[in-house]
Amino acid sequence: MKALKILLIILVAVVALPLLAALFISGNYDVTETIVIDKPKEEVFAYVKSLKNQEFYSKWQKMDLQMEHYFEGQDGTVGFVSGWKSQNPDVGAGEQEIIAIEEGERIDYELRFLEPFASTSGAFMTTEEEGPGKTKVSWGFTGDMEYPMNLMIPLMGMKESISADLAEGLANLKVLLENGN
Repeated sequence: MKALKILLIILVAVVALPLLAALFISGNYDVTETIVIDKPKEEVFAYVKSLKNQEFYSKWQKMDLQMEHYFEGQDGTVGFVSGWKSQNPDVGAGEQEIIAIEEGERIDYELRFLEPFASTSGAFMTTEEEGPGKTKVSWGFTGDMEYPMNLMIPLMGMKESISADLAEGLANLKVLLENGN
């Protein structure tokens, strides 16, 4: 009987400690990656403004070449929606909508993840002239995870994973634009 009580206490501690720790972990995350592309700012902005072009450089788009896509509205304008559905659980289903454009400077998106779990996050891309024929591109992702899901941020290395995915997408974008493909 005493061994059963000790086992029960250990089991409660194993469940309670992570939940307790989650109380002290921020649910906010903000990740931005940057790269310099050897192309004029106007050309780079015109390309990244189109959500359909993400198919050619985004790591997430390349994770499932068979995913279904749908589009609503006029690409490159506020209100345009690009949606996806994949059988790959790492890709899931969701959509992104252009919510603001500062022409030549910044595009803001709302990401709505539907599967494997529902959440909404913000994303943006900015372009800045870095010198003659050079453009600094920043791609960022922000969000908030409610308790107790906020425990996933450090446990799953979410910030590091998102950072690596953004950096890979920007590297793909650089190669694509600099090689003229």
